[in-house]
Amino acid sequence: QLTLVESGGGSVQAGGSLKLSCAAPEYSGFIYKTYCMAWFRQAPGQEREGVATMGRDGVSRYADSVKGRFTISRVNAKNTLYLEMNSLKPEDTAIYYCAADGRSRGYCDEGFNYGMEYWGKGTLVTISS
Repeated sequence: QLTLVESGGGSVQAGGSLKLSCAAPEYSGFIYKTYCMAWFRQAPGQEREGVATMGRDGVSRYADSVKGRFTISRVNAKNTLYLEMNSLKPEDTAIYYCAADGRSRGYCDEGFNYGMEYWGKGTLVTISS
């Protein structure tokens, strides 16, 4: 069982920045790097959508809506995933979830896998206009 803990959410004005973190405090970096890691988000009244993924090989993928504004990164030695969000828009308002999947030995699919093995509880991001 992999426990994921998100942090860094908050309220900012449009155009601002936030950096989210997702920690897996119970596992070593050796284990953590064997997981595909991802960020998803869910806005009020909407379905969950993929935001970004990063595999153990460092390959990252983004939703079109966030390309050029968001950057996903991971530090395996710290068991931590990050999402740096810049030029935030009101439509980025959502609960952001971290997810992990170890069934492909750390490599991520080309698309977003909504059946990821483990999920965090989420952190709320609110962008005001």
